[in-house]
Amino acid sequence: MSLDSNMSTKKQGLSSGLRRTLIASVVSIACGITPAVAQAAAADDFPNRPVRIITPANPGGTTDFLARLLAAHFTEAWKQPVIVDNRGSASGINAAEITKNSEPNGYTLFIVYHQHTVNAAIQPKLPYHAVNDFTPITQMTAAGTLLVVNPAHPAKNLKEFLEWTKTTKEPINFGSAGIGSGGHMAGELYKLMTGVKAQHIPYKGTGPAIVDLLANRYHFNFAGLTAAITQVQAGKLRAIAVSAAKRLQSLPDVPAVAEIIPGFEVVGWYGVMAPANLPKPLLTKIHAETNVLLKDPAFVKRMTSLGSEIVGNDPETFRKFMLADVSKWVDLVKRSGMKFN
Repeated sequence: MSLDSNMSTKKQGLSSGLRRTLIASVVSIACGITPAVAQAAAADDFPNRPVRIITPANPGGTTDFLARLLAAHFTEAWKQPVIVDNRGSASGINAAEITKNSEPNGYTLFIVYHQHTVNAAIQPKLPYHAVNDFTPITQMTAAGTLLVVNPAHPAKNLKEFLEWTKTTKEPINFGSAGIGSGGHMAGELYKLMTGVKAQHIPYKGTGPAIVDLLANRYHFNFAGLTAAITQVQAGKLRAIAVSAAKRLQSLPDVPAVAEIIPGFEVVGWYGVMAPANLPKPLLTKIHAETNVLLKDPAFVKRMTSLGSEIVGNDPETFRKFMLADVSKWVDLVKRSGMKFN
């Protein structure tokens, strides 16, 4: 069901999904079947038709990559087609709204990433609550960003970089993949925690931002690991630090910013959610199968090589993590005076 048709149905009264749920409940009670038993039976039969995974990104990139790996795993495990539905617009808001308005029957899942909680801080009039209008299933991975500079930059390490940003007389500029991106928020947090003044230059994606840093058109970038590592390994950028709370297994020689700025942490993360009120038996089944993939040695090796670490937490832990993430970004926006208009 499309978003428009679903909203239209709601205006007319009860949604078709709610009607079916109520009818099924009445029939079940009449037959002496409790709702819990009915839900368990439905989970046993799930899925018996194609499943859709909505991703808030265009084809290519980490979000789409994870969605397709998960879809392939589910297809093999469940013997039903699992389709990736790319909805790469409006910083993931459209994808989230479509998910929120879908029926909580397991046939619509949502690959969510850190922009989802950032959106709650920078766009207070979202058409949904970033956590309460969804069913968190599990956080898949976590990774920091990589603070990189052009090789011509005078700072050779984190200590020198901090000193340079505090003492240089020239205006400082930092780039990012766009307003509200992980790199933007990391740069603003760095400014707030150090007292450094720097002008943000938003780009339309990581690619253009990296191209201009390679050309030395601005000073630094908290860039996505996948794109940045390639350039660092080629000697075209210099890695200064990671924004995760501690050093990454894939970059043991690159310090964490927190080593000299205690408490500094910006985590890029990815997870799986569903519409709110997903029945517990379905939640349990989907969570368990997702974690089969997260424990697969080949998957773990692939993600670790890209600078990510596997999480695979339970739904309640994931819910609390997202609530804390929202609070963190709301606080940053308030204290820094960031403007987005």
